[in-house]
Parts: sequence; C-alpha cells; structure tokens
Amino acid sequence: ILGNIGGFTYVLLEIMWRGFSHWSMYATAFLAFLIVGGLNEFYTWEMPLWIQCLIGSLVITTLEFICGCIVNLWLGWNVWHYEYFDILGQICLPFSLLWFILSGMAIVVDDWLRYWWFGEEKPRYKLK
Repeated sequence: ILGNIGGFTYVLLEIMWRGFSHWSMYATAFLAFLIVGGLNEFYTWEMPLWIQCLIGSLVITTLEFICGCIVNLWLGWNVWHYEYFDILGQICLPFSLLWFILSGMAIVVDDWLRYWWFGEEKPRYKLK
C-alpha cells in the first residue's frame, strides 16, 4: 500500500512538472518510498529529521542512478538525461537537493499513515 502511494504520487508530480512519466519512475519511486519512509523503522526516533532527509536524498539519488544506468544507458530508453551538475546524465545536484525536501515529506507521510492505518507508534521528530 505504502509503496503504491509513493509510486503514484511521484508519477503525478512528474507529470505535473514535465508533462509525462514512465513506468520505471513508478517502480523506482515505489522502492524509494518504502526505504525512505521506513527509516524510522530501522533507526530510533531520536535521529534528527534533517539526517533522515539526508539519508533519504542519498537513497533516492542512488536508486535514480541505478535505474538511469539500466533504462537510459544500457537499454537506451532515454527516459531522462540531466545536463548540468550531473554524473553521466543520470543524477544531478539540483535534483539531489530536491530529493532532500521530498524525503522529509515522504518520511512524515509514511509515519502518519503507518500510525493511522496500521496502529504503529505515533510519530515524533527531533529537529536537531
């Protein structure tokens, strides 16, 4: 359920941003949302939220790089190609910074959905 929420949300954001998406983006976002949203499942609530966002940004950037190398460089589908501050056109600094912000949103949404729907621990966050 949570992975689907992350996948669909990302595809909708991407369609609003650039007018289209690709199924590989849904799959990548599905996995990213599960990993990033689950950070509080692996670490204590004492980890500051900004560190969780940093980890989330690194996770998403890594998944984007792996997916990009497969779908763009290996399979030649040309789903995206970054042109500035990039590595092989698959990841770039501006989007890694955006992933930092989106990670925070994903963490909070995931935690509250787990609380409301699955009866897990009520979210609490440490900011510093």
